[in-house]
Amino acid sequence: MSTRATQKVLPAGTSIPYASGEAAAALYDGDVLDVLVVGGGGAGMSAAVFASIAGLRTAVVERTGQVGGTTAYTAGTTWVPGTYHAAEVGAVDTKAEARAFLDAAFGPHAPAGLREAFLELGPEAVAVMESGSHVDYVARPLHPDYLTQLPGSRMSGRALEPRTFDGTVLGERLALVRPPLPEFTAFNGMSIERDDIGHLAGAHPAKESRTHLLGLRRRYRDAVKVHGCDTRRTMGNALITGLLHTLDEARVPVLTRSEVISVARDGDAWQVGVREDGHDLTITVSHLIFGSGGFNRDPQRRAALLPGHRMEWCPGAPGHTGQAHDILDGLGGHYGTGGFANAFYAPVSTRRREDGSWAVFPHFVMDRAKPHMIVVDQQGRRYLNEATSYHLFGNQMIMQNHEDPGTASPSFLITDATGMRRYGLGMVRPYQRERQLRRYLDDGYLLRGDSLAELAALLGVPAGQLQETVARTNAWAAKGEDPEFHRGMNEYQRFNGDPGSETGAPNIAPVDGSPYFAVRLFPGDIGASTGFITDAAAAVLGGEGERLGGVYAVGNDMQSMMGGTYPAPGITIGPGLVFAYAAVRDIVGRALPGAATLKAMAGW
Repeated sequence: MSTRATQKVLPAGTSIPYASGEAAAALYDGDVLDVLVVGGGGAGMSAAVFASIAGLRTAVVERTGQVGGTTAYTAGTTWVPGTYHAAEVGAVDTKAEARAFLDAAFGPHAPAGLREAFLELGPEAVAVMESGSHVDYVARPLHPDYLTQLPGSRMSGRALEPRTFDGTVLGERLALVRPPLPEFTAFNGMSIERDDIGHLAGAHPAKESRTHLLGLRRRYRDAVKVHGCDTRRTMGNALITGLLHTLDEARVPVLTRSEVISVARDGDAWQVGVREDGHDLTITVSHLIFGSGGFNRDPQRRAALLPGHRMEWCPGAPGHTGQAHDILDGLGGHYGTGGFANAFYAPVSTRRREDGSWAVFPHFVMDRAKPHMIVVDQQGRRYLNEATSYHLFGNQMIMQNHEDPGTASPSFLITDATGMRRYGLGMVRPYQRERQLRRYLDDGYLLRGDSLAELAALLGVPAGQLQETVARTNAWAAKGEDPEFHRGMNEYQRFNGDPGSETGAPNIAPVDGSPYFAVRLFPGDIGASTGFITDAAAAVLGGEGERLGGVYAVGNDMQSMMGGTYPAPGITIGPGLVFAYAAVRDIVGRALPGAATLKAMAGW
């Protein structure tokens, strides 16, 4: 397996016929495949890379036309404590402290054996991935856990990010990578990373930002001219591009527009029926690893596990329809219970794009945690801490709907002229001119009032109640305080605020300057927490706790080791990586090549 330093640069337009189409289908027809990975998202592709590193004959089936799943839409943050990257940013950590943090965060909601396996194998999984693939991670000096008030939390060192990746090495196969959401790009399609966001948001000197952004824009323009798209891939897209390039070099077939339609036991192997772009074939497989992305777009499972949650509130990729879960059900697998929530949540706003497609925008950190922001329900009342983590925010919306049915969906995120100019609102970027806001106002995504009473009329909210809520909150906000909901209560919340706030409180300032703006918020599900019960090696277990014989579940197909809680950034992608490694390590019965490069922290 080549390393990052020896990437082969493929000329633009290069295709690899063995990795897709009927040639790939024929490649293993009649032979015994060591590992078939069901699902081409972050966890599934990681499993395929680990299997390839282990020397196993491997293939991937992905039912959509592109790989990457929801991971391709995300920041790509990978939460794995104990790696040497923590020491690179001066973080001090121990396994005991990480364990204490997880115990406090979700305690009885998930088996202790899973978190112990995660802590034990995490640094090894990162070392093997970095030494045997084109994926490279970096930690940031500040990237805090979300629940920083809990014992064992850390402000840095645990959250890793993939380095930016040059997609030109994939040639025309870059088109197989699911592109980032348009709303998370700049200049109508240019990929951005965390450092770029600061320049877009005015966090750097104007001249410095202008030079940085003009350089990026020139590169983007040249890439589009030559390749038809941006070839600089960042965040989750960088992770997926690196994984795909690794699989291509290893000659691992990645069958898109393919799905498993049947699985039957045949002695020590499985006979797997695969429908690939209309062609049916049977593959003999020793081991199956399911990483299909969870249940979120399965109408029946969604109705049972997320009652009242509309499909159009889900910002995830389109592939996780639950079809693979029907297969696992038939094999004897079953969902876990006892989690804090069945899904991971974030407040989202929605808008019809100009091309007719539906945009679902997760409000992670860019607006609601900043000063000059307030969230109210349909009665014009505050009911939560606007700066809390997105998962807890979504859960609070759901609880409010249970306590006072219908009042929190939608809720309304409101800001004043200063907040709109500095921070933007949802899909509306900061520092937009009045004419640039017009399209958002015209289609109803953004609402604007010259007074709170006028805005209340547009929202359908009682004007008197909204005015009273804002006045009461503003009286405290002028002092930098929030005694009602304790906005800015921990280091994570303050980290996502604005240290330049005029009140001295990073998350708090009055909402008091006309005009006023608002967007509608809904509780969006960003991934499944409930999945199939496994052991600590990600092997799927039957009703009596027995292994199903070479069947594994990773990513959101696996019952979350976080128990439906979301204590830190990257707690889906991190466990997805680690348990993909655990599954392949279990198959071969040993540590994988590259584990010898492990440089874990002293506390591990």
